Amino acid sequence: MNQLAAPITQDVLTLPRKLPEGGKVNLVGLTRSGLRDALIAAGTPERQAKMRVGQIWQWIYHWGVRDFAQMTNLAKEYRALLERNFEISVPEIVTRQVSMDGTRKYLLRIAGGHEVEAVYIPEETRGTLCISSQVGCTLTCSFCHTGTQKLVRNLTAGEIVGQVMVARDDLGEWPKPGAPKEDGRLVSNVVLMGMGEPLYNFDNVCDAMQVVMDGEGISLSRRRITLSTSGVVPEIAKTAEEIGCLLAVSFHATTDEVRNRLVPVNKKWNIETLIGALREYPRLSNSERITFEYVMLKDVNDSDDDARRLVKLIRGIPAKINLIPFNEWPGAPYERSDWERIEAFADIIYKAGYASPIRTPRGEDIMAACGQLKSATERARKSRAAIAAEAGL
Repeated sequence: MNQLAAPITQDVLTLPRKLPEGGKVNLVGLTRSGLRDALIAAGTPERQAKMRVGQIWQWIYHWGVRDFAQMTNLAKEYRALLERNFEISVPEIVTRQVSMDGTRKYLLRIAGGHEVEAVYIPEETRGTLCISSQVGCTLTCSFCHTGTQKLVRNLTAGEIVGQVMVARDDLGEWPKPGAPKEDGRLVSNVVLMGMGEPLYNFDNVCDAMQVVMDGEGISLSRRRITLSTSGVVPEIAKTAEEIGCLLAVSFHATTDEVRNRLVPVNKKWNIETLIGALREYPRLSNSERITFEYVMLKDVNDSDDDARRLVKLIRGIPAKINLIPFNEWPGAPYERSDWERIEAFADIIYKAGYASPIRTPRGEDIMAACGQLKSATERARKSRAAIAAEAGL
């Protein structure tokens, strides 16, 4: 079967989100057109709908207001109509942990009692929020703790946007009427690198990013948003055309034999197919460099030969390579590459003309580092042998 024509199916069933019958509609996560349709369906006159969308949008996404009673430029009767039909709901913080390095990890409860994690990473020049797109993950990448948790369901657009809103709540980042405008932003960047494969939840991720990028609300530039995929090839061009954000690829290996083991989606869309799609991405999205994420696993993918093959594979693609020292977790079947080995690997890539930063692990003391996210209620410990057997090691 032609790999490009392979169906976009997931390894386990995604359960549909069930809302209570007759429940109020959550306005968070609706696109402008979706919000307009919802307001008209609730009785807003069509000729007023565009104006009402603009007003409500600003209250929710610029000011961070959750109570219709505070929307003071709307008539009392209209606020009552909104209250009867709608809610402004974001995920609930179950736990909030702060690392010694300032990283914050949020365990968030969503509809159905499910939990996801989001991580805020403060740095000198920016603050990056890592958000999730699924409860659990379908990909079962053998080096990733999140991947040992089976997929439960896709997040809605509201649950994805809601993670950004919760972080801004916690950081006190919503502007206050009449107060001077703050310089800089605490949440300046968003990365879809938390739990789940964003391109297996494309429609909800796309709607959520349209909300986050809208200039009259949260207003993050598409160049401040990075979507990380393990290589769902048919959706990569769609991402360029419909979202246009920066792209990161969980690459992690330079041969199909090793990548099949580390990133099982490679069995559907192999390295050659993936690289072909990536060559088109910067042109389609008018994007900058593609980031290749490469976790450093001792004696698995960290040889000089691997580094040389990597350089050869990506030749001609505007790229940088993020080298990620493996973040260990209980029962992990791998070890982190020695520091000298990581530096030697980085040196080969650098000398070939590519940026090759070694990512400093953040939040390891609270299990918030890359590949460690896993909601507490699903965190049943497996033995090292069981995980290795599932991974085919």
